[in-house]
Amino acid sequence: MNILAIDTAGRSASVALLRDDTVLYETVCNCGLTHSETLMPMVDAALKMGGIRAGDLDLYAVTAGPGSFTGLRIGMAAVKGMALAAQTPCAGVSTLEALAWCHIGEGTAVCAMDARRGQVYWAAFDLATHTRLTPDAAAPAEEAVAYAQTCKKPVIYIGDGAALCYNKDEQALPCPPALQVARAVGAGLAGHAMWHNGQCVAPALLMPNYLRLSQAERERAEREAAAEHATR
Repeated sequence: MNILAIDTAGRSASVALLRDDTVLYETVCNCGLTHSETLMPMVDAALKMGGIRAGDLDLYAVTAGPGSFTGLRIGMAAVKGMALAAQTPCAGVSTLEALAWCHIGEGTAVCAMDARRGQVYWAAFDLATHTRLTPDAAAPAEEAVAYAQTCKKPVIYIGDGAALCYNKDEQALPCPPALQVARAVGAGLAGHAMWHNGQCVAPALLMPNYLRLSQAERERAEREAAAEHATR
């Protein structure tokens, strides 16, 4: 099975090409350019280096959120555009699950992404099997730490929100900064597992999971609530 995986949920963009669970090619770009500028050249390079045509792809895997609203839309739009012609199956992978699939060992991975405003997007996974232990959530870092402190196995925090958790939990295992970045290979491996479990969808059904309202939507809701309160 030939899999093209894309991650645009965070600051860096990443593309990976896999054959089943073997990584053929992977690249990460964090050079200050927008994902809309870097993504398609990275896809072209991956296919060229892997000697695979778009028509030879059996599955597209893409991080579906949580993450940057704009970044997620860019990745989703790119995958839908490429997959629609041949109706190639797609796997919308949780960004947090993609982080977990980049690691293996014994213990519990608490994957955390900086969600701003003092919060993190987080979820926990078993490192050995990548079994999900908690649902994706947007919450204060204290919530992730409180869960981690109930775990019987060693805990490692992964993701760009890891530092927010380490500051509150000195017992956790340190994760090197280079391994805290989301990578498309994690989305590809998770997508491969989703395909085996019958969880992939047609391109038109691929949807992002933002977990919370955008800043513009939150501000509008606050204005509407304030206006309603003023009329009482």
